[in-house]
Amino acid sequence: MSAAYTVGDYLLDRLAELGVTHVFGVPGDYNLEFLDHIVAHRNIRWVGNANELNAGYAADGYGRLRGMSAVVTTFGVGELSLANAIAGSYAEHVPVVHIVGGPSKDAQGTRRALHHSLGDGDFEHFFRMSREITCAQANLMPATATREIDRVLSEVREQKRPGYLLLPTDVARFEVEPPAAPLPRYTGGTSPRALAAFTEAATELIGDHQLTVLADLLVHRLQAVDKLEALLAADVVPHATLMWGKSLVDESSPSFLGIYAGAASDESVRRAIEEAPVLVTAGVVFTDMVSGFFSQRINPATTIDIGAQQSTVADQVFAPLEMEAALEALTSILTRRKVTSPPVASACGDTPTAEPAREAPLSQKALWDRLCQALTPGNVVLADQGTSFYGMARHRLPRGVTFIGQPLWGSIGYTLPATLGAGLAHPDRRPVLLIGDGAAQLTIQELGVIAREGLSPVIVVVNNDGYTVERAIHGEAAPYNDIVRWNWSQIPGALGVTGHLTYRAETYGELDDAFVAAAEHPDRMVIVEAVVPRSDIPDLLTELVKPTSPDGKPRR
Repeated sequence: MSAAYTVGDYLLDRLAELGVTHVFGVPGDYNLEFLDHIVAHRNIRWVGNANELNAGYAADGYGRLRGMSAVVTTFGVGELSLANAIAGSYAEHVPVVHIVGGPSKDAQGTRRALHHSLGDGDFEHFFRMSREITCAQANLMPATATREIDRVLSEVREQKRPGYLLLPTDVARFEVEPPAAPLPRYTGGTSPRALAAFTEAATELIGDHQLTVLADLLVHRLQAVDKLEALLAADVVPHATLMWGKSLVDESSPSFLGIYAGAASDESVRRAIEEAPVLVTAGVVFTDMVSGFFSQRINPATTIDIGAQQSTVADQVFAPLEMEAALEALTSILTRRKVTSPPVASACGDTPTAEPAREAPLSQKALWDRLCQALTPGNVVLADQGTSFYGMARHRLPRGVTFIGQPLWGSIGYTLPATLGAGLAHPDRRPVLLIGDGAAQLTIQELGVIAREGLSPVIVVVNNDGYTVERAIHGEAAPYNDIVRWNWSQIPGALGVTGHLTYRAETYGELDDAFVAAAEHPDRMVIVEAVVPRSDIPDLLTELVKPTSPDGKPRR
């Protein structure tokens, strides 16, 4: 007799349908039976993490590359430990399904003080909390479980934000029918009237002018990268991205201008964007840290702004109009017209200077220059919020390299577990993790899981003796910006890592040797402790923090 098909099985089959092959999380007594179904599933693997926060970060890294991910925790204590990661996924538009194993409906009905609850008989405290950081939620009931699963998963897929499913133990084992058809897709998001009016207005504004494009991460999240690429190929189109959207476009293109960061931009990039005859902003969200604290100077009268569901031409709004349709319309305008735009005089900041002497002490600039030389197509670079992110931001990346950062949510330590998720999302691509010593101390436990899963990342720990970004903002010598000094060479072995290579680089030559060894051993984890002066910060970060006070407001 075959095993019964349950609500838990239905949920897993729907996740597999959406491309999920790994589920992250931590076991707890309220989710253990459901975990049995994950282990038994033919297309999904269970990946147990060191803690719930790390599981959420791993799911986020996976979801950025695969377009959907899932993480499982237990009720109360587990889900609250995960909340920071889920909030980050919400802020940065990452589709993560959070599945919470909860007490049975019968147990909840007694209103007794069950473990992991607040002891007041109310079992929806955390469900209500989830509404603030997820786009859709469901407290699953036997009669409507499959319908509610479909609703939440559909919203996660469409909105590119996390969803929450509270799965009581008895509901998880409730017998249901398998899905009868694929999860339906939302259609009809563009009005023909709006599209026609937008095309007419855009045609008039563009005229014979050269088009300049500023693109950002929403193009990636809404899976419109191919439409953006078609627009950039329709003519000579100078283009840039924000730091948030770094690697969205081919940075080796002669038409790539560089990174735009408002007043903190390289002057050539700033002028090209702010003085463009016609500027297209595609999927752009200006945040404080990617816009030079909102110092962008974009003229609405000469701007076509392409959003998720609406677009504007010189402040005239056209909706409903999906991003893909708007980008296609602009491509058709450039394709139809007879004008060919002149070539672009490209400029991208932080170009390498002369190679330092081998015995020269290592610096931030030398570190990021040499790292860029070491990258190869296919690498996934994860740069933690801090000197790693801002040190890499202005460097051109080779074609085929993906860059992941978290500049809006900015939770330090995020990238180490996210490296696990990224590595499992695309096992054929080698991750390169760039993280500060302070950030690494928050989530280092996941290093053992990365090794257990057979991944071979290159991990650069920037040892600058504490919280350097905070020192740059306020309290350069304050004790609260100090951290305990770790012996980084001893950490991997203590966490169960074997077969790895470790290097400590205090000079440029030692760094060069470490990167050469990493290239020669693509099947081994390579950990490089890069020691730089604690007051040495990238130029871009210096420019960003200069005009701000500790409360984030411009200095007078």
